[in-house]
Amino acid sequence: MGGLKLTSATTAETEAAPLPPQAALPMPTQSLGHFDRGARTRLATDAATIRARLLVFIGAAAATAILAQEMWRVLAVGGMNAIEFAMLALFVVNIGWIALGACSSLAGLLRRGAGAGGAPAMTDGPLPARIALLLPIYNEEPARVVAAALATLRALDAETAETDDAPVDAFLLSDTNNLAVWLAEQDLVDAARADPDMKERLFYRHRLRNRARKSGNIGDWIERWGSEYDAFIVLDADSLMAPATILELARRLNADETAGIIQTAPRLIGGETPLGRLQQFANRVYGPLNARGLGAWFGDAGNYWGHNAIIRTGVFADTAGLPTLSGLPPFGGSILSHDFVEAALVRRAGYAVRMAEDLDGSFEQAPPNLIELAARDRRWCQGNLQHLRLLFTAGLHPLSRLHLAMGAMSYLASPLWLLFLLAGMALALYAYVTPPDYFAEQWSLFPTWPQIDSERAIALFAVCMAVLFLPKFVGVAVYLRDPASKGARRGVIPSFILESVLSALIAPVMMLTQTSAITEILTGRDSGWNIQTRGALRLRWRRLWRFHRPHIVAGFTLALVAGAISSSLLAWMSPALAGLCLSVPVAAFLGGRRSGRLLRRLGLLVTPEERSPPPIAEAVAAETDRLANRAATLTIDLAGLMKTERAWRRHLAWLDDKTARRAGETDPALAGALLKIADGAAPEAMDAKESYAIAATPTTLEAYYHQARA
Repeated sequence: MGGLKLTSATTAETEAAPLPPQAALPMPTQSLGHFDRGARTRLATDAATIRARLLVFIGAAAATAILAQEMWRVLAVGGMNAIEFAMLALFVVNIGWIALGACSSLAGLLRRGAGAGGAPAMTDGPLPARIALLLPIYNEEPARVVAAALATLRALDAETAETDDAPVDAFLLSDTNNLAVWLAEQDLVDAARADPDMKERLFYRHRLRNRARKSGNIGDWIERWGSEYDAFIVLDADSLMAPATILELARRLNADETAGIIQTAPRLIGGETPLGRLQQFANRVYGPLNARGLGAWFGDAGNYWGHNAIIRTGVFADTAGLPTLSGLPPFGGSILSHDFVEAALVRRAGYAVRMAEDLDGSFEQAPPNLIELAARDRRWCQGNLQHLRLLFTAGLHPLSRLHLAMGAMSYLASPLWLLFLLAGMALALYAYVTPPDYFAEQWSLFPTWPQIDSERAIALFAVCMAVLFLPKFVGVAVYLRDPASKGARRGVIPSFILESVLSALIAPVMMLTQTSAITEILTGRDSGWNIQTRGALRLRWRRLWRFHRPHIVAGFTLALVAGAISSSLLAWMSPALAGLCLSVPVAAFLGGRRSGRLLRRLGLLVTPEERSPPPIAEAVAAETDRLANRAATLTIDLAGLMKTERAWRRHLAWLDDKTARRAGETDPALAGALLKIADGAAPEAMDAKESYAIAATPTTLEAYYHQARA
């Protein structure tokens, strides 16, 4: 093919990029160390929120104190040693975390107004002038995300047909770095925009450099088009919102000048495997009560979960620009779990962050198997532990600090539970190897040795289990009274039992995976930015064995040690050990589509949304199938791009100048590609990174294209 002669990109006939005119909106980086408290507006907290906070915090503190005292009485028989003091301290932290969740659910039960069984209070009034629907994507299935945008826009048109009032545009904001996926995105967006109704409403931008990941992706949109839109709604690649919910969120935001963010409580749908079904059953049955509780005590100092929320654009731009943290990952660099921090900064500036937990039309999907669940947890764990650096950010609302701490605690609870179990084993071992002392310093008729009050211990264990299961028991009771659950109530009690058993088997595995993740983070290992698997895939036994081997070894080792110490200790630890020893067959069952279909036929773990799918979900599924059939006919690679003039011209026109490689910047993949081109290599000879580098560099791509056709 000969050497490559680079020229400037002067393609004569190109298509316009699928973007509106730029409307810049500055998004200054916020200071974490300094804040002028006098610059913000103070928000008044209503009496109901104050009562809910008192119930949650005083109730959790009281329950923790009472149970801690009982634990002291269990351990203090004959005095306390160092192991017992450690066990007591770990118990206090663990039971305090559990009690907080239980009291939050009680706050949800006692909250007045709309809830399970009640219709949401709809807002009258106008919509914001313009709203953007943002779908930030990273190597996702193109047909699914384009279908979600198309179906949502069409559903909004149908919802507002009588008023002709649907001021919503959709932006697909791609950070994809897989060339085949990138080219498929372009083709499907091009096909979707062939519909005249979508030409000026469906937009696509692909960043060539993924600065700051998702938060940088959204920030880039704000800085380039944000001033044209009063508000924006963020959807993940696996999340959906019904058109009525989108419009209601917009009206609520427009009616409340103090609101900066309004977050919904998404329901899980689309689970095909037992694990997916288990998560969506728990989310549907226990989740509404939990969401009501959070909404009750969050008040105007709520949280943002990164998607399925509406955000006031100007407020977010003015207050939520994230800095880069000093140092290297995992604790330095870009803020990974950006959503919690953005909510904290918006609230710091005097704007409300509220929950709209009463709105039903908000949906997302759950990981299909334990391996994907652990991979997601690894990313979230790193981001949430990074929040520990931000706890003392200047000017934050106390509840914003609590949200950051709770995010970290959601993962720190695992090693704390593990340490509690190990402390119990150590105490039993100490009692086993320590001989009775017949000649203690203080005279006694009986010899002394480490001992506990076993009857009180059993009673305390029962009470702790009651506190742990309280949100589930109450959630089931509320669900059975919910008119929306009609048709899905049959089998709810057996499903509750099955969910509890499976969750108990999963819990020790997740305890070890999260403990391992924390260990990796503390030793400086970065999670990176890996592709997420959304759908259910067939899991091979070899992969399951490789992933769960440490769990099996840990389970059998602990079982042997516990059995050698005493049979009662082995019995006490058996619930946790069973999940570890049986992790491979349990994971195979939980990750299988066939076993998921079996549960469906048996009527187990069934939700109302499964029996009567949301119309928006059905519309997206139908559109996905249509677009997937089109994608299957394409040859999507560098060679295919070079052979199709229209695709090549479109690709050149759609390249993003702002995030392109600058003159003088080094790119090892591009350098390697240029060497291969100089040696006469064909497009098929390029590896994935080299192909992407060529496609992302307009001068190289144009010259290579003309040379290949010469």
